Amino acid sequence: MSQPQSYEILLVPKFTEGPVEAPKAKGASEASGTSESADAGDVRSVGAPIRSAVVEATGETGASGYPRYAGEGMVADIDPATHTVEALLVDGAELDIGLSVRISERTAGS
Repeated sequence: MSQPQSYEILLVPKFTEGPVEAPKAKGASEASGTSESADAGDVRSVGAPIRSAVVEATGETGASGYPRYAGEGMVADIDPATHTVEALLVDGAELDIGLSVRISERTAGS
């Protein structure tokens, strides 16, 4: 299996985890459900991504053992089999508490 050459990374508020309808790019790896009011359980409304970047394969392996991708101020180690972000630096710093990551594979022409 060949590794994807680029991904789009979206930083979103952490409360967007779970069964919500999050704005995302075509082919995003996270599942989503229907957004409902807060009175209907643990489902909360979703904010838009606060930052995004397209990262491209560097040809290096990160400290996590997964391929490294970099671009637009972000450096990520991504497992190409599960599309899981194993490590992420944003402008050289670890991800702030309260943020989570969504990714989608970028294909030629997108």
